[in-house]
Amino acid sequence: MNDSVLHFYDEIAEDYHLIFHDWNEAIARQGEILNRLIKSKITSQPNLTLLDCSCGIGTQAIGLAKHGYLVSATDISSASVKRAEEEAISHGVTINFGVADFRTLDKDVQGSFDIVLSADNAIPHLLTDHDLHTAFANFHTKLNQNGLLVATIRDYDALTMEKLPATQPRIFDEGKRIVFQVWDWAEDGKTYTVNQFILQEMNEQWTTKHYKTQYRALLREEINQLLRETGFTDIEWHLPELSGYYQPIVTARKY
Repeated sequence: MNDSVLHFYDEIAEDYHLIFHDWNEAIARQGEILNRLIKSKITSQPNLTLLDCSCGIGTQAIGLAKHGYLVSATDISSASVKRAEEEAISHGVTINFGVADFRTLDKDVQGSFDIVLSADNAIPHLLTDHDLHTAFANFHTKLNQNGLLVATIRDYDALTMEKLPATQPRIFDEGKRIVFQVWDWAEDGKTYTVNQFILQEMNEQWTTKHYKTQYRALLREEINQLLRETGFTDIEWHLPELSGYYQPIVTARKY
């Protein structure tokens, strides 16, 4: 992970909701899908504790708190955490927030949890094998025995084949807001830079905002190997066509 990640999320925190058609609707929809998936894996235990360790401005943390989970939420970006705290209050849910890094999660966060969640393709910000191994080991450490890891990650198995240069523009607010990304791939195809653009028309004037960060194109088998190496079992992938979620979800168990 490099400095661009922290800069990206600190800078975009104020505008992050604008990449959604309706952020509040996304909170509800994603919370419902993730809750259904978790309950299919953990069927009888009440008062489940959950650590969302890449909470951003609170999309999944708020949605799952509304389903009754006892949620703690952390992120590397203090600006994102600050906004998430404000959004949790406005949504009427109680969440324990903090600033933490995947690579030091074992030290940054106290206690252990029934579920550790990392959504929105956050894990691929870790660009080196060492950082990835450290993060997955920390996910394992933060789980209770028989705990469940849930992570959502872009479908890089498909994307590395296509190497798309950009996403299709999404047009919202009757044409007054346009959101898209331009992807600059490294020559080896293993990493890429995302340029996030948000164009908005207000009072007949257009503004353009640009945010930039890097990702590693992690294949599913690479993630499976990391999970096995750090002690996880029962690894299962849940693809969007079956889960209804917008990204592939991987679940794994700590025994």
